[in-house]
Amino acid sequence: MLWEIEIIAQQPYVDREASRVVSESGGLGCSTITKVASARVFLIEGELELAQVDSIQRLLTDPVTEQATIKRLDLEGSSDSAESEQTQVNVLFKPGMTDNVAYSTRRELQERGLPVTDVATCRRYWFDASAENSEIQRTIAKTLANDAIERVVRGPLQLKTIAIGHDVPFELKTVKLAGLSDEELMTISRENLLSLSLVEMHTIQDYFAKLNRDPTDIELETVAQTWSEHCSHKTLAGRIRYTEGGQTRQFENMLKETIFAATVQIRKQLGENDWCVSVFKDNAGIVTFNDKYDACFKVETHNRPSALEPYGGANTGIGGVIRDCLGTGLGGRPVANTDVFCFAPPETPHSELPPGVLHPKTIARGVISGVRDYGNRMGIPTVNGAVYFDDRYIGNPLVFCGNVAVIPKGKSEKVVSPGEYIVAIGGRTGLDGIHGATFSSAVLTDKSEETSGGAVQIGNAITEKMVADVVLKARDRNLFSAITDCGAGGFSSAIGEMGEETGAEVWLDRAPLKYSGLSYMEIWISEAQERMVLSVPKEKWEEFEQVCVSEGVEAVILGLFTDTKQLVLKYQDQLVGNVAMAFLHDGRPPIIRDATYTPKQSTPVSLPEGIDLNQTLLKTLGAPNVCSKEWIIRQYDHEVQGGSVVKPLVGVKHDGPSDAAVVQPDFDSPKGLVISNGMNPHYGEIDPYWMAISAVDEAIRNCVAVGADPQKIAVLDNFCWGNTDRPETLGALVRSALGCQQAALEFGTPFVSGKDSLHNEFTYEKDGETQVVSIPYSLLISALGQIDEIEHCVTMDLKSAGNRVAIVGTTRNELGGSHFNLVENLSGGEVPIVDFAEARNIFAAIYAAHNQQLIRSCHDLSEGGLAVTAAEMAFAGELGLDLSLENMPHTSDLEDIALLFAESNSRFLIEVTPENVDQIETLFNEVPFAWLGEVTDSSEVSIRNASGNIVINQSLVELKSAWQKTLAWG
Repeated sequence: MLWEIEIIAQQPYVDREASRVVSESGGLGCSTITKVASARVFLIEGELELAQVDSIQRLLTDPVTEQATIKRLDLEGSSDSAESEQTQVNVLFKPGMTDNVAYSTRRELQERGLPVTDVATCRRYWFDASAENSEIQRTIAKTLANDAIERVVRGPLQLKTIAIGHDVPFELKTVKLAGLSDEELMTISRENLLSLSLVEMHTIQDYFAKLNRDPTDIELETVAQTWSEHCSHKTLAGRIRYTEGGQTRQFENMLKETIFAATVQIRKQLGENDWCVSVFKDNAGIVTFNDKYDACFKVETHNRPSALEPYGGANTGIGGVIRDCLGTGLGGRPVANTDVFCFAPPETPHSELPPGVLHPKTIARGVISGVRDYGNRMGIPTVNGAVYFDDRYIGNPLVFCGNVAVIPKGKSEKVVSPGEYIVAIGGRTGLDGIHGATFSSAVLTDKSEETSGGAVQIGNAITEKMVADVVLKARDRNLFSAITDCGAGGFSSAIGEMGEETGAEVWLDRAPLKYSGLSYMEIWISEAQERMVLSVPKEKWEEFEQVCVSEGVEAVILGLFTDTKQLVLKYQDQLVGNVAMAFLHDGRPPIIRDATYTPKQSTPVSLPEGIDLNQTLLKTLGAPNVCSKEWIIRQYDHEVQGGSVVKPLVGVKHDGPSDAAVVQPDFDSPKGLVISNGMNPHYGEIDPYWMAISAVDEAIRNCVAVGADPQKIAVLDNFCWGNTDRPETLGALVRSALGCQQAALEFGTPFVSGKDSLHNEFTYEKDGETQVVSIPYSLLISALGQIDEIEHCVTMDLKSAGNRVAIVGTTRNELGGSHFNLVENLSGGEVPIVDFAEARNIFAAIYAAHNQQLIRSCHDLSEGGLAVTAAEMAFAGELGLDLSLENMPHTSDLEDIALLFAESNSRFLIEVTPENVDQIETLFNEVPFAWLGEVTDSSEVSIRNASGNIVINQSLVELKSAWQKTLAWG
């Protein structure tokens, strides 16, 4: 029996989903769509009587605001086929996609003893007869359904069953490679979404030729995911011939010889005081924290899935990075999340969207909701992030998700031993997420939604929370010896990596499935979410299983780790795969890539005459990259766990922009973890080297601004780049990596983890020609700092009238890549550089002043320069400022515009009480420093130039309004 429960809003309550559809369709220019109704629909299958279904609808319906209708669908003539003046549209998940609401509903009903075999959900809409069909179709495509994960049924549902999948007879499949031509090999790579190059296909062909056989489908897929850019980082860790300024340098392993080399050198210099625990070898980087815990940090990207299905892509992005830390060492306890997003401008007209692209606002709303729902439901505070906008993110939005966790001392290492069980826990395996690793290594096109929809996963935070509870409880009982998460590549990646040094035998038919009908190969490479793989000693299996049962988490033995150094795959006792671990992990052919970098010719900024700097300040404050992100931040729970010390928003009304977040993960210790980031893609257009250094400087100074020790900050790199098959694009990446190396060495700041996402290009056809949109060079630097006494934390909002205000650091004629240039539509200028010796001294002086509690407020100067920094401090503290540029430290003769809006690095604006002035002057005696003015009890910011003329005079109300209104989407 198949029953339908249709739930609608009861009068006089508003149908909010219908209101959303009308509003968004209006934005699409659909003038005839003025009246819409909506319903939530549950499809319940099982041998149920009407009375039982009625009891189910009472569970699912709010009797005050909703009303329900019950109907049987599987009877002949039961579907409503009568003509109606309204157009009915049903939106359902595609077969195989995870439906979390249906899953939890089915589980609850079955636990109540009801004979329910399956549940599905549906969203139903009715459009008024006056709505034109073309506009209904446009609304369906743009606001109702995402074709990557959903299907649309117009008219009443004609269903007899919702069960999907059926048992299929076992059939071992091989892929013929022997004797194939180059063209035939590449056809196999393309058609099977393997993302393998011709050289790699030849290597695989040769390997199996020596074994006198062709590979099975599962063997070929395993090699493809292991060698994918996403999993092996074969570009950054590969051989590169780099040419710059007529000089050529040969890298055998670019990443190892730049960023990793810097960390090795720093750790060597630290000697016995080395505070790094594990770098670049586990799922996350680990550093020492206090006497009880180490801390780990990882930031991942989930760009391509988020481009196709924003909610699911971001949802599983944050879920995946949480599992990264959960699978670091013997299990980290998550204490904070971060998120950084890059979108195309939200005001982009629909008519200008390339084919196959979702509107930036749709992507933004979906991504933000995805991160929100997963983090909030997991009970992990989202405390730090940023949002950047640029036209070139139109086809490839960037979604960076981060997680910070703590690990008990002595639990940061893992060892797999032969003879231990391979154990899988958590979610069941389905078709969602297949080819995610290889999909993430390819260029997006306007057809990606059609060819790669299966690479999008759907997450379930509640399942992951239960898995986390099991892992931490089992860790503390010493019930397993190693753990990792099922991320890109699924079981293939997780088990393949864990068994690299030993070997593994896997019994694929034992994997719990969401539904029947999956082949052995699909089970192996599925990236279904919320799964972890552990190495459990045989004698501890029974106790481990009991822990899983106590938390309601499914656990199954999938095989054994062996001493054969072979990956052996079996299905129903049949051998389906047998590949040497050495070939999987070390057999990828080295490819020498050419990279070139040609410096751009510097051109000065042509500054306009008679510019109104008051209006420039208002425009800069309202620029999407500068303006308030409160609408986003307020959706995240940053108080859960009770450890939030410095929040994302601070000030009198808790709406000012914090430089960094501080969390207290151990309530028995006064120490805090400080989390920040740095990023400015616009600098990369001028020089990727200084872009990288500036990002490191920004991340460090954000930490230092709130009180972190500059000598104990670890950083992470996330490179998102265009098509690195182009020598000039790869050359920019190499130059950026060299900048990271230089910054790390100069600051003594080790990189402990990183990730890259390459080939972020979107291609489509227009007027018979191929169009290519490549993202700007995008490097995110995330920082994890530490503060010994959380009571010494300082926020950026002004505190008291009468306090003095000083600037620390040198301002240079550096308007290149600035937000002043952006809002005034100017180009040219010098990119900000870093004077490392000066920067180190400034950071040390700020830290010393914090330790002596001499600074009342502190804000770093970044986007928008001094003018924006002063405005933000003022309206956050609801106090005025009276400042003068006369004594401001700067190089050469700078115009007022540069003094106000240049984004020179390593600078701070600090507030000091009158009684601390002498001590501050002594502390900052060796660095560029000047008093600019004082805090006032007025309601305006006033800035005079060196001649005493007022160049900026704006009320706090106008400044704050300009800053808040741009992204106040509500």
